[in-house]
Amino acid sequence: MIVFPAIDLKGGQVVRLAEGDMARATVYGDDPAAQALSFAEAGATHLHVVDLDGAFAGGSVNGDAVARVIAAFPGKLQLGGGIRDRAGIERWLDLGVARVVIGTAAVKDPDLVRGAARDFPGQVVVAVDARDGYIATEGWADVSDMTATDLARRFEDAGVTALLFTDVGRDGLLKGCNVAATTALAEAVAIPVIASGGVAGIEDIHALVGQPGIEGVITGRALYDGRLDLAEAIAVAQG
Repeated sequence: MIVFPAIDLKGGQVVRLAEGDMARATVYGDDPAAQALSFAEAGATHLHVVDLDGAFAGGSVNGDAVARVIAAFPGKLQLGGGIRDRAGIERWLDLGVARVVIGTAAVKDPDLVRGAARDFPGQVVVAVDARDGYIATEGWADVSDMTATDLARRFEDAGVTALLFTDVGRDGLLKGCNVAATTALAEAVAIPVIASGGVAGIEDIHALVGQPGIEGVITGRALYDGRLDLAEAIAVAQG
């Protein structure tokens, strides 16, 4: 299982939000590239980066900061936030991003995802962001009438490399990962699932490792607050 330390960007700074609320942001640093390098030094081979401003704006906002992180991090970088058209997908892949994460566009423009997954195999992840079981879009500001499972099944034959499942109601709150909902989604579809939202400590890593269909886990606040040691988490995840 892969551990993805998270770097969320708001105004060029490293932050964590509570339940995706931009007004409830905690700043953890002003040098995203240095943060990425410190994660690499702790053993991280993968990194999850989100352009939070871009998620609300519908396009890249923290592009310069993301480019610095790409240059600093020696492993594979996964990027989400405001990637909603073909040009944005191609731009980031050309700049060295290993995988792009598509959320809002997966709901509103599924053909975009299907085309990208076909043309860039292994490089397209669909974000399944759920609030009370229903898909949240536009930086989680809106909630649709589509369930998480319905969205996931929409792309079962599309060739997407993974589903990134986030329980929005737990994100950034250290309540513990919603293991039950995450594993249920993994059982419902054949696409590998990445768990996200609410990781509080090493017990969440233990709960997820070895579960069928779980490819990885994203953790942010638990790392920044010192509740989770990244090197220990990676060791547990690798079995």
